[in-house]
Amino acid sequence: MKKPLTYISLFSSAGVGCFGFKENGFECIATNELLSKRLKIQEHNQKCKYETGYLDGDITSEKVQSQLFTEIDMWKKKHHISEPDIIIATPPCQGMSVANHKKNDELGRNSLVVESIKITKKVNPRFFVFENVRAFLTTTCTDTDGLEKTIGEAIIQNLGGHYNILSKVINFKDYGANSSRTRTLVIGVRKDLQNISPFDIFPQKQKPKTLRELFTGLEKLNKMGAISENDIFHSFREYDVKMLPWIEKLKEGESAFQNEEKERIPHQIKDGEIVFNKSKNGDKYARWYWDREGPCVHTRNDILASQNTVHPSENRVFSIRELMLMMSIPENFAWTNVSVETLDELDVEEQKKFLKKEELNIRHCIGEAVPTGVFANIAKRIKDVVGQKFLSATELNTIIKKEELHITENLISLIQSDFKKFGLENIYQIAEYANSSRQENAAFFTRKDIAFTVVKDLPEFKGKKKIRILEPSVGIGNFIPLLVEKYEDKDEVIFDLVDIDGNSFVVLKEILSHLKLPKKFKFNFINADFLTHQFDVKYDLVVGNPPYKKLTNSQELLATYKGQSQNKETNNLFSFFIEKAITIGKFVSLIVPKSLINAPEFNMTREILKEQNLLKICDYGEKGFKGVKIETISFLLETSAKKISETILIESYITETVKESKKDYLFSAQFPYWLLYRNEEFDQIFNKMKFDIFQSFRDRQITKLLTKESGKYRVLKSRNVGTNQIIEIDNYDSYIDDAEKLAVSKYLNKDGVVMVPNLTYYPRASFLPKNTIADGSVALLTLKNGSRMPTETDLEYYGTKEFEKFYRVARNYGTRSLNIDNNSVFFFGLLKTME
Repeated sequence: MKKPLTYISLFSSAGVGCFGFKENGFECIATNELLSKRLKIQEHNQKCKYETGYLDGDITSEKVQSQLFTEIDMWKKKHHISEPDIIIATPPCQGMSVANHKKNDELGRNSLVVESIKITKKVNPRFFVFENVRAFLTTTCTDTDGLEKTIGEAIIQNLGGHYNILSKVINFKDYGANSSRTRTLVIGVRKDLQNISPFDIFPQKQKPKTLRELFTGLEKLNKMGAISENDIFHSFREYDVKMLPWIEKLKEGESAFQNEEKERIPHQIKDGEIVFNKSKNGDKYARWYWDREGPCVHTRNDILASQNTVHPSENRVFSIRELMLMMSIPENFAWTNVSVETLDELDVEEQKKFLKKEELNIRHCIGEAVPTGVFANIAKRIKDVVGQKFLSATELNTIIKKEELHITENLISLIQSDFKKFGLENIYQIAEYANSSRQENAAFFTRKDIAFTVVKDLPEFKGKKKIRILEPSVGIGNFIPLLVEKYEDKDEVIFDLVDIDGNSFVVLKEILSHLKLPKKFKFNFINADFLTHQFDVKYDLVVGNPPYKKLTNSQELLATYKGQSQNKETNNLFSFFIEKAITIGKFVSLIVPKSLINAPEFNMTREILKEQNLLKICDYGEKGFKGVKIETISFLLETSAKKISETILIESYITETVKESKKDYLFSAQFPYWLLYRNEEFDQIFNKMKFDIFQSFRDRQITKLLTKESGKYRVLKSRNVGTNQIIEIDNYDSYIDDAEKLAVSKYLNKDGVVMVPNLTYYPRASFLPKNTIADGSVALLTLKNGSRMPTETDLEYYGTKEFEKFYRVARNYGTRSLNIDNNSVFFFGLLKTME
């Protein structure tokens, strides 16, 4: 049985916006609204499958929330869904709207968005959409931690660990509405949906219709309080006849306050004197235009005194039907349980009676609503992207083998013939798997969700209409579609694309030809070694995923790289890429191995980075590149900042968190390297011990060829090391007779040598027994600072849960970057209580 696409709607009013999801086949699990009369309208539209889905009341109450989760559980059991697909939240915007002049104490109300955040976090939908006014993200709320912060910060800190999030201030007229409405749209995509980014479900641009186009065929309403014979909702309420002179001579775009005759300017008579009304926003009693999309529809769209409510040629406010057309509300949307056909057959007096009862509520609901077409636009995009089929590794390998796609010409032919069939993401994967030189060039596919974590926080370059971007190792261009989305508002974006592999350019050019990008995106292809190529411009942005490998096969080339780099201690290409990128880019964002933040060979590189305005680090751990046994991070920095930021944003795929921290706390000089996850608990344990006690040694000479099943000296391995004991393992032991030529021999029968397993986040330690040595899976620790000798009590502490937690933070939650070296050995301290 095919599982339905489902959604939950919070603060849904009459359900005008989320009706767009129903129209696209989504099933509503639950919808919540505080005002019963508005929730009733949703019932008229049969929005929920079950009556229990209509949640009437305050969503912050335990009762309503209990109803919500009961409904979700029922859907999980009855319809076999794992979680709802989407949560839509449009919390009340009082206290944020420009139109609201009463902003005395709105902090609590604004914090309703925090309830949406909490529910979203608990429900864990695949997608979420928050919508509100322009000032939404910069408005203060009281977050879940009790601290006051901007709503934007609260969303990122609570949900950014689980979701890739895109926030934009847009005008809905460009995305499915036929009236101007500038709003903030926040879209989240759960990070485990690796082939989908928020750009994929952001509404697509659509040209709005003008009022002349929209109102074609509508009956003219020139009589005061007229009701169309064919449509009860094409009508308007009578207004005070004294206002007619104020508007009757207005041309399109004019306000009654522009009338030259005093009696035609809005006024009141007080004590026989004319007292003119105040024109606050300049759009009161204003006639709109025929050949523009509609104005912003406000809640008081029923009165002439509201904003831009006057019809382009008739002396009245817009009718409900006209407002519906402007707000892209479908004709089949039901405002009552009585059909429109039945209402149209009522006599005029009965119709007026109905409208007197219902009209204001309907108009207010329209004024508060998200245009149906905008949410329908998002719903369709979600439906399309969820319906895409992404090829498995087995399917990819089968296609590549069958079509011999390792031959570039064959791959190009497949892209030309089957681009639409496979889709961009599958084409990227096919090209990646088909690249026979990817290991040689250390060039690996950058997954969409990983690329998005880089692109989302890149600078907006506000006020700058032309920018220049450099990709130093572009490959087949995984970043390009996201960068195009990010900077689609620019007049010109020039990409300088560099790669050492000419075949990658052949594939990339073919892919770009199928994307059919606007001409304002220009591409220059540079088939060269980024590290030796000369660049004559300063780029606004250098972004990408450089190769990770140590150069060992060309001493001459390595000498060239080192000659132009400050860090002479490494042979790893990515370090050279970082240094060069900093010299030619105003902003630099690269994905690099996680060893950058702790390995001794990158001590200098870290110092170079600290001199820049480092803005963000994202830790992917091993989740960044499937099938590649390497931990990665990305960073964003500014090279020419006038002021260095004191804080840095840390996003983690490991802990599923996003947190802003003080740089001097994470990068403290009292530690040998950066600690991205340092916290109070870590500090408490740190204060219990003395550190920088040991130096570390690991043998790299002992191999299976040197060892035997019996012999003079036992060779201990990591699995033999327990807490203050040697663990005996059947068929695990090995021996060696001659240790004199081995560097490890200097530790033979030496007192106080501590053994610690290498490459583990479960630390434990024991002393090296007599007549034994250890291979490279064990680090041997010896005193270096004249400290007291370690005791069994010290070693026992290394095996405790408390020290394990401390050690994980000390090792930045590493899994593969856990070598015990002369940096990381720092954290094996001695207890102060033993002194």
